[in-house]
Amino acid sequence: MKSEFGGFYKKRKVLVTGHTGFKGAWLCFWLNELGAEVVGYSLEPPTQPNLFTALELEKSMTSIIGDILDRDKFKSVLLKYKPEVIFHLAAQPLVWRSYKEPYLTFETNIIGSLNIFETIREAKLSTVVVNVTTDKCYENKEQICGYREHDSLGGYDPYSASKACSEMVTAAYRNSFFNNSEYKKSHEVLLASARAGNVIGGGDWADDRILPDCLRAFSAGKKLVVRSPSAVRPWQHVLEPLSGYLILGAKMARGDVSAAQAWNFGPSDESLVSVGEVVAKASKIWGGGECEFLPQNKIHETNILKLDINKAKKSLSWVPILSIDEAMDLTINWYKEYYSGSKDMASYTKAQIDHYVSTARKKKLVWSEGI
Repeated sequence: MKSEFGGFYKKRKVLVTGHTGFKGAWLCFWLNELGAEVVGYSLEPPTQPNLFTALELEKSMTSIIGDILDRDKFKSVLLKYKPEVIFHLAAQPLVWRSYKEPYLTFETNIIGSLNIFETIREAKLSTVVVNVTTDKCYENKEQICGYREHDSLGGYDPYSASKACSEMVTAAYRNSFFNNSEYKKSHEVLLASARAGNVIGGGDWADDRILPDCLRAFSAGKKLVVRSPSAVRPWQHVLEPLSGYLILGAKMARGDVSAAQAWNFGPSDESLVSVGEVVAKASKIWGGGECEFLPQNKIHETNILKLDINKAKKSLSWVPILSIDEAMDLTINWYKEYYSGSKDMASYTKAQIDHYVSTARKKKLVWSEGI
């Protein structure tokens, strides 16, 4: 049987910034399974416990602890390893923290991206970059229809605004220095950005995220206090957007200039459910949990947020394949396995990836065997 993504990542040098974070650790683990030579550059794991440690990733990849704001150190890593593909996930990813530490949020999410692009430009590297941002980069108008890639960017809170700025920096570098029309003429860089929804999955222990909060409370037998239960979000399992990122990296590295643009990777409409519904599903799968719902949040948050994913469907042959119930089952069961005292979360995580790829093959998705 062919490997997913046409076997592209086998023995390829891939750099992941933010590899000690939740989504970064999932990506590195999958890249390891694909046979890539993975290098990570990030701060220390942001929580205890954390997925990076639970999967023992330090044993299966090159892990470099460093700040994305330390341009000299990052440049030395880039020049030493010369990655063929770069996935940029290093960020300050939390809305609530952006209110408490706005300067850090803007600095990390904007200057961090700038450091990567400028270092690549100065070094005249041949590489491709997927800059991972967020669905919250759009100017939210509380509209029912999904936001499309050409819709206006914005952001009420510092986190959302910083990610909108990161998108603008990405577009500026793609237009000014890594222009698609000049690829293989004046430069050898292709640059894409990826916007995903509210990502769930096993191994996230960040504060003030609904499912990590649920599992912390349920596992300790404590009451969960839930803010904004009526807020509707585009929930998706972490493997869904990661498959999109991996498609982009492989396509660009193979010279597909059309992939070097902005992309939405969101769930199906059926996965647009309220915070309250997600908590109820989590409690049912876990086997019980006491909750208290607060009528409104102390800080501003959007009530509804939806992505239009038609461009990815049409041009990348990418589609979400997990229902909200399937995504919740995978997520809660991962935590059940962890809290049961399992000593081999890597094998359990591999089984979930294998299940996801198998499901993609049954649906005859192109990326599940080719690209």
